[in-house]
Amino acid sequence: MTQPAGWRPCSDVSRDRGDPMYGTASAGSSWLMLELCGAWGPSAFMDSPSVIDPGLGRAIVRRAEAAGMRIAAIRRPGRRSAPRRWRWFVADSRLGAEALHHGEVSGPADYLELPLDGSAGHPTGAPLVAVCAHGRHDQCCAVRGRGAAAAIAAAYPEITWECSHLGGDRFAATMLILPEGLCYGRVETVDAAHLVSLYADGRVNNGLLRGRTSLPHVVQAAQYFAREALGEDRLRALAPLRVEPADGTARVTLAAEGGTVDVVVGERLSEPLLSQCSATVPGRVRTFTLVSLERG
Repeated sequence: MTQPAGWRPCSDVSRDRGDPMYGTASAGSSWLMLELCGAWGPSAFMDSPSVIDPGLGRAIVRRAEAAGMRIAAIRRPGRRSAPRRWRWFVADSRLGAEALHHGEVSGPADYLELPLDGSAGHPTGAPLVAVCAHGRHDQCCAVRGRGAAAAIAAAYPEITWECSHLGGDRFAATMLILPEGLCYGRVETVDAAHLVSLYADGRVNNGLLRGRTSLPHVVQAAQYFAREALGEDRLRALAPLRVEPADGTARVTLAAEGGTVDVVVGERLSEPLLSQCSATVPGRVRTFTLVSLERG
């Protein structure tokens, strides 16, 4: 597609604007990640006839969504050929219930019969690291995501996958770590493999962390502000205790060493912007501001 004069990729424009990433992780308390090896269309499951029958793909997506799950296609980085066995992962990302199960099937048709609680597979102690490289959905994900996925795979080949759309195209390259549901943005701007090393140490990079997918967006933002103020980078720190909405703000109480942290978060809408490369009509997106932060 020919772009108009002066057009720039959405991720470039977002960086120039300084769009904040905190509080933007896609919602998902449970995830279904299914191997679909090949070229994906705009929708990996419904527009990729060379990979999966669109009717079958639609049925699989509807079944997962009816169960309240987020679904994404995955494939190994680099050159791809059809596997003998197709791999799947089911992740529970809820706080205190984190679990990741995996298994194999003989082909995509078997995904329609897969138990969505992961009981057909086996628990795994290793994470799943998925980088969005869905170029037919947004070109930024291809340009930035594939390189980041390759860099991570060089260090962690067994746990790294390319995946379909995660949301937040303007923050490409975006990355998801399961089972916790940690959502990162702009990962190609740093040593992307180091983000996985941090995870293995039970820590996060707060500057690139969009949030945890099982938490409300306002809690994701409150954790960001608290981590910045306290210098806290432990993954399991600052668990939410209470959220008290008010007029245009919310008071989020987080657990902290020796007490609590009360973070009052404001909410506002941005100026109209194009949130992805294919967007033609500007829209406003929700952003968060720090109103106050107090130790309890």
